[in-house]
Amino acid sequence: MNLLDVHYLLASLVWGSVGTGYCIYAKRQQSIIPFVAGVLMIAASFLITSALLMSVACLALMFLVYYLVRRGY
Repeated sequence: MNLLDVHYLLASLVWGSVGTGYCIYAKRQQSIIPFVAGVLMIAASFLITSALLMSVACLALMFLVYYLVRRGY
């Protein structure tokens, strides 16, 4: 896999930025669930080498955070 692929770099930039946003939000709200999801998104942007799999994993994390926060965890 070529790590200089445009699709991979764009997906990594987007999901790493979303993960950073989740971490900042979690720090201000003092909530652990968005913080963990943000760290996992940042890790996924480094560790997953496929743009499609990275996007699927990060979208799943976003829906999981939404579900858990709505349930009151």
